[in-house]
Amino acid sequence: MTGQLDDEILVRAAQEGDLDAFEELVRRHQVPVYRVALRMLGVRADAQDAAQETFVRAWRSLPRFRGGSSMSTWLYRIVTRRCLDKLAKRRPTEALDEIEVEDDLDPAQAAEHRERLRAVTHAIATLPPEQRAALVLREFEGLSYQEVAEVLGTSLAAVKGRIHRARLTIIQETSSWQ
Repeated sequence: MTGQLDDEILVRAAQEGDLDAFEELVRRHQVPVYRVALRMLGVRADAQDAAQETFVRAWRSLPRFRGGSSMSTWLYRIVTRRCLDKLAKRRPTEALDEIEVEDDLDPAQAAEHRERLRAVTHAIATLPPEQRAALVLREFEGLSYQEVAEVLGTSLAAVKGRIHRARLTIIQETSSWQ
């Protein structure tokens, strides 16, 4: 809870023009914002652009931020919308350079692990953007269903439906690995 209280203090200071306070907010939230963008977009450069655009938009919109949600929820909402806009303008891609393999696996295990991750990454990349956003926020960022609904500006039932359909698609797309 201290983090949220600190964020509230920093937001108030930033709203009064304190650039150092905003820079601290960026430092605190840049990793999760980038992570959401990377998982949604799948390309490192696009994710960096989306994260940067998120903080530029947050700075410009900060005077209108009233604290109805936490700073992290507000930033997730901005980055998710930026990513959905970018996804609408391009076809899904697969970021194979982002796939990491555990160091302690032997070469055969590492290759199999990499292929499984590639299959999952591909399945996620083929999801409709709304399903991908809901899945990334819930499964990778650990937001509750209610928080995902707030970020996406939709109902709890819609979020549960999107995540359920996304999981079914991933299971179907990766069934050869079962």
